[in-house]
Amino acid sequence: MNTAEYLVKKLEELGIIEFFGVPGDYNFNIIRAIDNNSSTKWIGCTNELNAAYAADGYARQRGYGAVVTTFGVGELSAINGIAGSYAENVPVIHIVGVPTTNSIASKKLLHHNLFNLDSFAYVNAYEHVTETTAFLNRDNSKLEIDRVLKIFIKYKKPVYIAIPVDIAQMEISSREVDYSWSSDEEVLNRAVKNILEKINNSSKPVILADVLTKRYDSKIELNEFIAKSGIPATNFLMGIGLIDKEFSNYLGTYFSKYKNPVAQKFLESTDCLIAVGTVYTELNSFGFDLPYKINSHIAIYGTYTYVDGVKYDNIKMSDVLENLAENIEHKVFLSEKNNYCYENTPATTNKLTSEYIYSRIQEFFKDNDIFYSDIGVITQGVATIDYPSKFDFNLQALWASIGWATPAAFGAALACPKNRVILLTGDGAHQVSAMELGNMLRYGLKPIIIVLNNNGYSLERVLSNDDNDNFNDIVKVNYSKFARVFEGDVWAIKVETEDDFDKALKVSQIMNKLCYIEVVTSELDIPELTTSLIKNLNIASKADVKQENTVVMKIREESVKIKNNNNLSFNTKIHESLRKD
Repeated sequence: MNTAEYLVKKLEELGIIEFFGVPGDYNFNIIRAIDNNSSTKWIGCTNELNAAYAADGYARQRGYGAVVTTFGVGELSAINGIAGSYAENVPVIHIVGVPTTNSIASKKLLHHNLFNLDSFAYVNAYEHVTETTAFLNRDNSKLEIDRVLKIFIKYKKPVYIAIPVDIAQMEISSREVDYSWSSDEEVLNRAVKNILEKINNSSKPVILADVLTKRYDSKIELNEFIAKSGIPATNFLMGIGLIDKEFSNYLGTYFSKYKNPVAQKFLESTDCLIAVGTVYTELNSFGFDLPYKINSHIAIYGTYTYVDGVKYDNIKMSDVLENLAENIEHKVFLSEKNNYCYENTPATTNKLTSEYIYSRIQEFFKDNDIFYSDIGVITQGVATIDYPSKFDFNLQALWASIGWATPAAFGAALACPKNRVILLTGDGAHQVSAMELGNMLRYGLKPIIIVLNNNGYSLERVLSNDDNDNFNDIVKVNYSKFARVFEGDVWAIKVETEDDFDKALKVSQIMNKLCYIEVVTSELDIPELTTSLIKNLNIASKADVKQENTVVMKIREESVKIKNNNNLSFNTKIHESLRKD
């Protein structure tokens, strides 16, 4: 088979059935290989950024995703989406069609290139946002594809392959290669032994789980470990849904000092923290208030584990958790429950507010739903929902790229056609990538989309010094009418009251078509958790300003003293003075 066919076949074996992208004359041969494979399908998107987001959503559900673009303009359009996948450990392979090897060698200035002619500028850019890159030629195609896919599978991060037009059609060996890898047994045994010793010597161990547990397919092993050990367990925001909420030792989600004081108390008082797949960012952990450091706790990641600062490399997260579950002694630890979720109230004809919207969405969710949420005030709104036991929660809380959720939900709906996919997005985020709604209809998908129309960037409004700063305004759109612009089977409605929102949610459950609900609120209506966060941010900001002013005054005082002394240069003395401080 040829190079493109071989790569498509190998990706199909990983479960990638749909390939997202935008056609271009340099990638036609790659797309033909996808079309010619009876098990794979080309999914055309409206632009390359949306294609990368869609592949990200697909990979979050199926384990791996793929996006295909053309040279230069296409791949640079997609790079933000790939960077987000890299930040959040989502394995997406980016396949790029590039000019022929002869064109590159003869330095022809072809379209999509830079005027100063650098055919490798783009692959060099991708080296910073992928785990590895490859630029295929006549000598390395088979070896490089196999090398890249081994890394793709082991590290669960994006990879990049550039295929020249002529190389895509070149015949190569289809000899089978084993891409799997195994834990180093000796290292695994030492790591587990030391973890068990640390846990056994502690009186207040706590398990903190997060989203990388899902990326490395270790959710089952995590829950077995939590159940077998009896250790109190909590999770960060992106880790919602990882831990069985029915466990008696489940503390709920950690919100720092803002919500759930039970989880906060347990984490802050633990003498043995067991962190599993954590992403320690301020949005995911609600600040940086946790006192632990890498050299004083257990940190279990996809391919390595830390115990008190000692790294145990080349061991799988699933193997570590499985071994711990098999060997740990069950104990009963003091545990508590805390109810921080929404209370459902009867609907009225009142205007919609955040508190009511999220309480009704909480009631609306069912087991086996797949949920995608955009970043912004929605982040805090969805954080304290009481989710069903079997629920798939997706939020981009590290990369936090506006507009990600709409195409990502598109990819998720293709990946899991039998599940109900629900998208909650804000009007500002939705406008970035809303054209992918047309492709949802084009491919016969039936997600439920809720667009929160609060007339602009509400989070930015409340963060700004002036709520009325016009740079937080956006184009006004009648979203319910916008949904009907596209050809396809869609039910769309605009709601402004509690009663109408209730009715819309009920109708969406019986509609066998894409449902699109525009929800109108006031510009400054924000969740309670957002209010608490912003209040704390403002206090911290004022403290920072006060500290900066103190430093500035100190510098000015020292400057006056130093200028009166001619023995040393001004710069030398100011540096010495600041160094002492």
